[in-house]
Amino acid sequence: MGISNLIFALFLGAATFLFGKNLLIIRRNILLGRDIDRTDNPSKRWKTMARVALGQSKMVVRPVAAILHFFVYVGFVIINIEVLEIVIDGLFGTHRIFAFLGGFYDFLIGFFEILAFLVLVSCIIFLIRRNIVQIKRFVMKEMDGWPKTDANLILVFEVLLMSAFLLMQAADLNLQNLGAEHYVKAGSFPISSHFAFLFEGMSLETIHLIERGLWWFHILGILGFMNYLPYSKHFHILLAFPNVYYSKLDAKGSLTNMASVKAEVQMMMDPNADPFAAPPEGADEEEPQRFGAKDVNDLNWLQLMNAYSCTECGRCTSECPASQTGKLLSPRKIMMDTRDRLEEYGKNLDENSADSEDGKFLLDDYITREELWACTSCNACTQACPINIDPLAIILDMRRYLVMEESAAPTELNMMFSNVENNGAPWQFPAVDRLNWKDEH
Repeated sequence: MGISNLIFALFLGAATFLFGKNLLIIRRNILLGRDIDRTDNPSKRWKTMARVALGQSKMVVRPVAAILHFFVYVGFVIINIEVLEIVIDGLFGTHRIFAFLGGFYDFLIGFFEILAFLVLVSCIIFLIRRNIVQIKRFVMKEMDGWPKTDANLILVFEVLLMSAFLLMQAADLNLQNLGAEHYVKAGSFPISSHFAFLFEGMSLETIHLIERGLWWFHILGILGFMNYLPYSKHFHILLAFPNVYYSKLDAKGSLTNMASVKAEVQMMMDPNADPFAAPPEGADEEEPQRFGAKDVNDLNWLQLMNAYSCTECGRCTSECPASQTGKLLSPRKIMMDTRDRLEEYGKNLDENSADSEDGKFLLDDYITREELWACTSCNACTQACPINIDPLAIILDMRRYLVMEESAAPTELNMMFSNVENNGAPWQFPAVDRLNWKDEH
């Protein structure tokens, strides 16, 4: 093993260690949420994951974006096979270690080049859509600052990585044709061969230096990209599959009940119930700290995973009727705020004791009450999300806290609650008068 192989091994080890460390932090943050059982109906969950996460079935609603995203998605998955060869070559000083595969290897390399070119073109188009065409969902208020920078950075990153790969291939092809030592003749170059003219007139040593520089830039860029993911919205690359697998299988309009509250109501409505009997199966054995959610630790782990999985694509907000009519609500912002607060909450745990509080909450400090009550509970956001994220679940849990803990519902709802309590219906007249309307016609 030469000095360059040793340096590469150190970079690879350090990058892997840092990535693993960040993964553990994110896992810890997600598990700060309340427990929820999502182990039911595994066969349906696998089918849903295969259709939505792997098959990208919800992307096709917007065909242009779907096609471009498909190229990037497939390119990311398949080109990683090429990365495996680069890593082996980097560790052991070999060159094109899989060249023994012969014609199949040539096919793979050619396929990689075509995919790399399609990824390159797709990312350039994405940059144009975001920064020149300025599609509305990409220029909304919550996308100012870091979110916009993050989206552009990742696209520029991918453009540079794919460009470096194709130029590296072109340099490699020139070195093969020149009979350079260590550069075995292998591979197919349907794209990079068109850039071979860039190296005409250069000496073998110069081309070799350029090829090695591009090789290092490409692989170190990939390792850097890997460690950038935990800080970026593109972490959905890893979380999309488990996020879809554990997503809600019930009908979109169904609401969850708190077992403890449900058991209490059932007991109140049963005159023969024994208040000292053992709680019914499924009821909470301990009284919950809060009804609903005020902060991220009141949410369940799946809702927190949703926050880390959010792609910030804005499809949820573009479909939201409240947002379309100019109200403050943006489902995408709900998920972004939840993730930001969770990150802050986790850092406070790392820097202080587990019992310490930073005086901030998801409610009011990140998400306003106006946003929560603007929601119509129509589920358009959940239906639109390409990876089955459920912003409505967070909104409803926070509303539940406002109603059950603070009695802070809007006046219109408080009037309805009073009517239900006194009249058994949301209308402000007694039950005996409910059919009077038929006498008026």
